[in-house]
Amino acid sequence: MTGGQPVPLILTLDNAGRPIDWLHWQDVVNLYVREQVAWTASNTTIRVFGGINQISGQQSFLDLNTIIAVRGAQAKHNKDVGPPLTNRALFERDRHICIYCGNNFKTSLLTRDHVRPRAQGGKDHWKNVVTACKACNVKKGCRTPGEAHMPLLALPYIPNKAEAMILSNRRILADQMDFLRSHVPHDRRDSFN
Repeated sequence: MTGGQPVPLILTLDNAGRPIDWLHWQDVVNLYVREQVAWTASNTTIRVFGGINQISGQQSFLDLNTIIAVRGAQAKHNKDVGPPLTNRALFERDRHICIYCGNNFKTSLLTRDHVRPRAQGGKDHWKNVVTACKACNVKKGCRTPGEAHMPLLALPYIPNKAEAMILSNRRILADQMDFLRSHVPHDRRDSFN
């Protein structure tokens, strides 16, 4: 493959250019061979190597574009449905910053805080959770930010599809990040620098 290095995931789009999913290179090779790649959105390619031809002695290879549109693929868009809520994704959404004190922390010192506490009927949902350091979470307790006199420094929100894809992949190539950032609302683009 590519010099023993792990091959990054390939960003797939629908025909309209909306992000769909990340695919492993093996699945993308299959799309190329079946002529299911409608168009590409990047000049960056990853070369993967195959077998060696017995007659010529040449090794086969295929250059995979890092952003491809798949024929017939359709993105599922529902504004009320976000990515799975995990602590990792939440902390990434909030950039590892405690939404109460504004300080940046390593993951082991962060917690998921419910703006409206679960004890008061709050749900475990993107619009009701924020990143909090352990100290602020303990200080806030089972109170709302208003009751605890701890105003939110940012409002919780549901990440859109492009943000969800950024949050789900730790090894995004520069061209892929640029493409996904262009699908993030302007007021949240700086979160993904």
